[in-house]
Formats: sequence, C-alpha cells, structure tokens
Amino acid sequence: MRVTIGGPPGSGKTTVAKIVSNQLRYTHIYTGDIFRNLAKERGMSLGDFSKLAEKDYSIDIEVDRRQKELGNTENIILEGRMARFVINPDLSVWITAPFDERVKRISQRENLTYDEVFKDTELREKSEINRYQKIYNVDISNLASYDLVINSLRLSADGVSQIIIAAINNISPVPKGDRV
Repeated sequence: MRVTIGGPPGSGKTTVAKIVSNQLRYTHIYTGDIFRNLAKERGMSLGDFSKLAEKDYSIDIEVDRRQKELGNTENIILEGRMARFVINPDLSVWITAPFDERVKRISQRENLTYDEVFKDTELREKSEINRYQKIYNVDISNLASYDLVINSLRLSADGVSQIIIAAINNISPVPKGDRV
C-alpha cells in the first residue's frame, strides 16, 4: 500500500504521518527531509535554500525525483504537498485546518508570535501555489483528486490517524494506470 499525506503548513500532516507509519509499521518518507538534505549537500542554510528554490525550479524537480525514487516501494507513507502528484498512490489524503488555527499551531510549535507566523505562512503558501502551478501546472488548492480530505480542527492527531488507518484497511488498491 502506498499512501500520500499532504496538507498546508500547520495542518498536522507530519504528526499524523508519523503516527500512521508507526502503527502500521510503514516507512515514512518526509519531503522536508529530502529538501533539508539537498540544502546540506549544497552547503546552504534552509532559509537561503528556500529562497533559491523560489527562483530555481530545478530544486523542486530534484526533490520530486527523489520522492518518486523513494516512493517506488510498498507500505510507505509519502508526506508532502506534491506527494500525491509524484507517485501513483493507493490512497491520497489531504489534511487541512482553518488558516488561523494553523498559524496558531505553528506559532506555538516554533515559539514565534502569531503576527510573525501569519505573514510568513501567507507568503509561503502563495509562493508554493504559484511555483507548483508554473512548474507542474497543478493547482494544489484543488482537492478533487484526493481520496480523503480531513479537517483537523476538531480532531486530535490520533483521531485523524484512525480515520486514515480505517481508510487504508478498507480500500482496494488501484490497478496501475487507473488513477487520474
């Protein structure tokens, strides 16, 4: 079973992906780690590398190439906003929450003010939407291609994880070539 979990910053996707992969003993592949490793390979800070990625689309393409390579195995959770478009998953999940809630979560996690995170998150999301549209002609805000969309506002991470595990346990794998 190959599962992708995507979502905007602060939605809870990383926490949920870890819980699901641990409970099912699946391999968890996190796109953020791939991005961080590329920055390290180039001897750059994460902030500088992120700025470079906004101008140099080859970085996104390389991250996706590595995701595709790593995602070619069974029993994986591939986590990332573009993961669903990089591999042909048996189950694709999008986790979301209202913008204000996500900003609150990030500010608590990163120990930053709400206003700092609000502005940064707003810019980051606009940048990613534009980049993915330009590079891949994909509108990541269009959720129609996902099998399961979960609003995490009123659910715990365990609750969201249980919904995903139930879906995994009740879904039939998609025959190759049948996925849009």
